[in-house]
Amino acid sequence: MTNTSLLRNKIESSGYKMQFVAQKIGLTYQGFLNKLNNKSEFRANEIQRLYRLLNLTEQERVNIFFADNVD
Repeated sequence: MTNTSLLRNKIESSGYKMQFVAQKIGLTYQGFLNKLNNKSEFRANEIQRLYRLLNLTEQERVNIFFADNVD
């Protein structure tokens, strides 16, 4: 399950717009929002692209994409 608030914070701090991020990882804007809001899951290649695009640390990657429990 994706920790939406952590991922949104990283996107905001990067200065990128949501539509730009969606395009860069190969998703439509709506598809990206569905994944961001846990309506569907990110695929491994999408996580890897976000990891690179947002310059995530390994710990951030784990905290965002492999969260056991999110509100």
